[in-house]
Amino acid sequence: MAKELLKVTDVYKSFGGLTAVNGVSFSIYEGETVGLMGPNGAGKTTLINLISGTLPVDSGKIEFAGTDITNLPPWKRCKLGLARTYQIPRPFPGLLTSANIVVGALCGKDMTERSLMDASAEAMHYLEIVGLFHKRNVKAEELSLYELRLLELARALATTPKLILLDEVVAGLNPAEADEAVKLIERIKDYFGVTVLWIEHVMAVLMKAASRVIVLHYGQKIAEGSPQEVARNPQVIEAYLGEEVNV
Repeated sequence: MAKELLKVTDVYKSFGGLTAVNGVSFSIYEGETVGLMGPNGAGKTTLINLISGTLPVDSGKIEFAGTDITNLPPWKRCKLGLARTYQIPRPFPGLLTSANIVVGALCGKDMTERSLMDASAEAMHYLEIVGLFHKRNVKAEELSLYELRLLELARALATTPKLILLDEVVAGLNPAEADEAVKLIERIKDYFGVTVLWIEHVMAVLMKAASRVIVLHYGQKIAEGSPQEVARNPQVIEAYLGEEVNV
């Protein structure tokens, strides 16, 4: 049986009188690609922010690789092997594309074993993997949206993660770019053996890529199961899909 990598237990987060995450619990196991779905305002990105440490939880517990990370800052979670991308890319715009990846390499869990020269060499490797090597000497602010998505992936990979949290990787991309992004993530997953928790509004993407899907609605988990099971779930159909979807 696969080893449990992430365990979220009864997690709550409110903003004023609005409860964004309402008692959510689930586990993710090594090697999985788990999709996180739900309508706008369901609490998906808030949940990712809680797992990554960008936001503090109000109550509940988050464990990663056997360690209680509930109150750890993001950089310590990164050193344990937890990385993320953002729905709106967050590069260092004035730095070269290659330098953005070097930052990731120097902030990851193996930082103490890396020199700046090592990190620079590794940055070239990750740029090749995502197809951005030809843009290595271009500033991040000059990249297209698609290229920025690739940069986010490469920077996350450079931290040598065990788990990557992906927040709407294909949002705003055209169909061809979205298809290439999905294929790239699948190759990355196989090549590096990373586990993936993936928020996506493009349902067809998650239904194809995920082995398991979790659905949130008004901050609560309303369904969890295979893509086929979730697509037939009456609560999911009513809250999100509108009609049963063939998967």
